[in-house]
Amino acid sequence: MMLIDCDSCEVRGDACKECVVSVLLGPPPGLELDAAEQLAIDALAEAGLVPRLRLIPIEKSA
Repeated sequence: MMLIDCDSCEVRGDACKECVVSVLLGPPPGLELDAAEQLAIDALAEAGLVPRLRLIPIEKSA
């Protein structure tokens, strides 16, 4: 399962309008995708129907 937390995305802001999450759902505070959903989004993006997931998690220092 993939946890998408837009609040912790390094490129949040201008990149949101080109991210599949915003295109399909609007910018959520967090979202979990299972393996089948991840594959479906990858297939849609590969076909050019939606943008790719732009999530880059912020590296947290210890």
